[in-house]
Amino acid sequence: MSELGDAAVSSPWVTVPRQAWADLATDGQLALDAETIERLRGLQDPTDERDVAEVYLPLAELLNLYRINHDQLYSDSYGFLNVAPSRTPFIIGVAGSVAVGKSTTARLLRELLQQSQGHPKVDLITTDGFLHPNAVLEDRGILDKKGFPESYDRRSLLAFVVAVKSGVPEVSAPVYSHVIYDIVPDEQITVSSPDILIVEGLNVLQPAPVGSSLALNDFFDFTVYVDADEEDIRSWFVARFMALRDTAFRDPTSFFRAYAELSDAEAIRQALDVWDTINRPNLVQNIEPTRDRATAILRKGSDHVISEVRIRRI
Repeated sequence: MSELGDAAVSSPWVTVPRQAWADLATDGQLALDAETIERLRGLQDPTDERDVAEVYLPLAELLNLYRINHDQLYSDSYGFLNVAPSRTPFIIGVAGSVAVGKSTTARLLRELLQQSQGHPKVDLITTDGFLHPNAVLEDRGILDKKGFPESYDRRSLLAFVVAVKSGVPEVSAPVYSHVIYDIVPDEQITVSSPDILIVEGLNVLQPAPVGSSLALNDFFDFTVYVDADEEDIRSWFVARFMALRDTAFRDPTSFFRAYAELSDAEAIRQALDVWDTINRPNLVQNIEPTRDRATAILRKGSDHVISEVRIRRI
């Protein structure tokens, strides 16, 4: 067993305790200040400067190693095939449950990678934009399964990622609003020739559905899964729901405006009902089973802080 906490030789993973992981960082030029972290972290997420230095900085450095070798591999391959070289963006997938902190992870990685050698252009999209509109979900009888794999326009999402990976100069995606809880009509986000694209979402590590030969994950160069015990995620979800009740839910245009008027007891009951009927089943049935498909797993403790990192070695 190595000082990094490596498991048996037969394991496909290197498991690195937090302090050993922090010691791997070598690039003292990469850093984020407290104000930037406050802007990037999600509601009720305690991520701070120490977390960035000890967890996300080493991860960004590892991602850069992958990216440099990715670029060299494609260059060598094009040369071997006598094919004119073309840009092939490096694509990172970030997955995990609702309320586990995957959005914070994606945003922090984007900020750090933009600062890295060569200052690459880094774009970030969430798969929320590829949810079917509420009208479609209602027509199919699955509005209560929003976030489940079947609630996404998987064909359009796959086409988007393939186009970016193929070097199409500009590729557009729909925009989702958490305020109106629906796709925003006639609004799109455009990704323009990124060096790196981060794709964040609940189900980005899903295998190909029956009848399809390709999965989204087939076009990712590195994937991250943010992991925690189910009971801890449940607690974080309820805490976030309570915080939203006092903030975003009070927006007059919010789909959830009625929740802002709930008492504490009523709001907790509502949050637990949403967890038990929607988020937990999606986590257990669809999200958690994809965890071991990731390249890196960030494991959180009950304090919402990453305690160890697992890196796939084979």
